[in-house]
Order: sequence, then structure tokens, then C-alpha cells
Amino acid sequence: MSETQSQLALFEQYRLTRDVGLRNDIVLRYMDIVRYVAESTRGIYCKYAEMDDIVNEGVLALIKAVETYDLERGVKFDTYAAIRVKGAIIDFVRKQDWIPRRIRHFGHTLDTAYNELYAKLDRHPTNQELADYLEMPKEKLLRAMADLAGAATLSFEELLYEDNFEDMEQGGSAADQEMYDKELKEVLTAAINELKPREKQVISLYYYERLKFGDIAKVLNVSESRICQIHSKAMLLLKRKLKEYID
Repeated sequence: MSETQSQLALFEQYRLTRDVGLRNDIVLRYMDIVRYVAESTRGIYCKYAEMDDIVNEGVLALIKAVETYDLERGVKFDTYAAIRVKGAIIDFVRKQDWIPRRIRHFGHTLDTAYNELYAKLDRHPTNQELADYLEMPKEKLLRAMADLAGAATLSFEELLYEDNFEDMEQGGSAADQEMYDKELKEVLTAAINELKPREKQVISLYYYERLKFGDIAKVLNVSESRICQIHSKAMLLLKRKLKEYID
């Protein structure tokens, strides 16, 4: 029996018996999903919560995923569980309301300004163009964008999660999920290629190498505030392209 067949047999056995001990064994087998999602979403909580708190939320979501997983849907459990765990972490962060109202308000204002300028210029606007459009000094804009890093990451993760979750809830098959993943990767790759070299570098180090903002600052020999500002600017384009794809 292959590893995949063995895993499916476990889920089938649990579906028939609802044995708590068996459920816990399955949870332990898939704990790497919780750790991976907790690490990949660290940008939305790293300034406010400990990893252990986030992992605890993820474990509860993983237990729920095991209990509700439907073999007949044809979606891999890894995919189903990862989406459920990410949703639980995002929901936990939302409920804590860590992000100050002024930062959330600025984030909405900046998104609107960015999208209007992008539509007008048909390109990624410069920081000076954004500052002029918002009628504020460039230095003030950059400070605000540095403060926005966590909120920008949260809004991006929300878009990714909500579209993934909606597709899954509508009964998408494994083939549908693979197609979605392929298309999404192409959309984000094209968006990243529109970024400036330093923005690409920060996104690569943060999302692919999984370095923290402080570590990226050391690598690039700039301040952590500067890295946060570059990240927030890059996220404006990625969110725009992702929303265009979703819509």
C-alpha cells in the first residue's frame, strides 16, 4: 500500500469510527502544515503575538479540518487543511484588532490612491507620485508605509485565503485546485516582474527565503523601517494584480 493509500485509509477509518485517538494520530501526522502556515503568515502577527499562540490556533483548526474532511470531494487533505489553518490564523489576528485605526485608514487611502494612479499611468507609480497625489510630504508617506507593513501583509493574505476558501467551498476538484494554483503563480510572477529590483529582492527574501524584516535589513544594509516601507509599496502592486485575477 502506498503512502497516499495509507493516508486515505486512515481518513476512511476515522470517518467510520470517529475514534478520537485515531483523529489525534492524524493530527500529529500533519502538524508540519500548522508550522508551515504559522511561519509563512508571520508578517501579520510577528509584532503582536508569539509563535506558540499562533500554532495553538492552527492546531485547533487542524483538528477541525480532520473532523470535517470529505474524501469524496477529491481535494488533497494537505490543501484543505492548509486553507483551514490559514483562515483560523487570519480570523484570530482580526479579532485581536492589533492594527491601530489610523494605520488601517491610511492603508485604505493608499490602496485607493495607488489603484487610481496605476489606472491613469498604466504602471507602478513612484513614491513621489503617490505623495503628490495624496498631497503629503514624501517623507511622511514613507514613514506611514513603514508602519503599514503588517496590515499590508494581512490584507494580501486575506485576499489569498478568501478566494481559495470560496473555490474550495464551491466544490472545486483536485484538478481545479491545481489549475488555480498554476494560474495564481503565473499572475503573481508577472506582478513581481513589474516591481523595481529592490522591491523584488525584499519580496524574494521575505516570502521565499522566509527572512524577517530585521534580517533582510541586515542583508541589504538598510534600516528595518526602510525594508517595511519597500515591502508595503510592493504589496500594493501584488494586491492589485491578485484582485484583478479574482474579480
